[in-house]
Amino acid sequence: MAQPLGKAPDLSTQPHSFSAEVGHLVDAPPTGPDDHLTAAHPAQSNGRLELDRPVGVRMHSVRGVEVLEVTGRLHTVVEDLDRAIQLALAEGPRGVVCDLSAVIGGMESSAVEVLAAAGRHVRDWPPIPIAVASPNPQVHQGLAAHPLGGHLIVTRSLSSAVDAVLSTPTLAVEWLRLSPHPNAPRAARDFVTRILGDWRLDPVIPSASLAVSELVANSMHTSTDINVSVAWNLGALRLSVRDDSPDQQHRHYSHTDSQGRRLSVVAVLSRTLGVLPTTDGGRVVWAVLKTARPHLAAKVSGS
Repeated sequence: MAQPLGKAPDLSTQPHSFSAEVGHLVDAPPTGPDDHLTAAHPAQSNGRLELDRPVGVRMHSVRGVEVLEVTGRLHTVVEDLDRAIQLALAEGPRGVVCDLSAVIGGMESSAVEVLAAAGRHVRDWPPIPIAVASPNPQVHQGLAAHPLGGHLIVTRSLSSAVDAVLSTPTLAVEWLRLSPHPNAPRAARDFVTRILGDWRLDPVIPSASLAVSELVANSMHTSTDINVSVAWNLGALRLSVRDDSPDQQHRHYSHTDSQGRRLSVVAVLSRTLGVLPTTDGGRVVWAVLKTARPHLAAKVSGS
């Protein structure tokens, strides 16, 4: 993922980055007070036409885990499901479960392959676990055979998927909220330096403090509040900066502008870099750096 200094990565096309594209998960608007996005379409099941069966992704929370309940045929909603995963990850949940219990019909191999590709989220943006709950053996076999599917937790039921997610190590994470003030990059550097010192991750402080400073400076022009997070788990340090500027989600950065140059610096310092859309129309720009385990591992959760 490292890019040559002075050439900004195109975050919308990076093979190990999340797409910054965001939109409705399905064509129809939400039909109820919950955070569900569904569309009414006829569906065929066992040779019988089922009218007014919801098709899409419904989002709700179970014990702090974001559950994405899928209805309809998998091949019609799997790309919407991937976008829903990105929206869920941007909120920093304990984990994400894709519940396929209500999916109808067979499981096309192409759809299962797209589903397996969701494993890149776990690989590139650790360590929020993603699970797939499905009673269909085709899903289990397809995910097991795919290189990225191995990054996903696969179970037969929603309850077992939630339990499996909650049994993974808890992420050590700290947050800082900043206003778009000229001193914000310095405040972010000081925050990261202090946190990593507390976690006994001193060797990575120089690169992490520079990276977070550049990420915050990249969000300064939005004139919105900025949320900074620093998280560590099993050798991966994740920095993220969230702002509420919807006009930045589709932007392609160039090495000729200041924002592109800042992201080029971050790309050199990190092993992977990307963008997530948020449910409120903003974005999360994130970077993951490699780091050794702390000298006093007990001070960091998940070690």
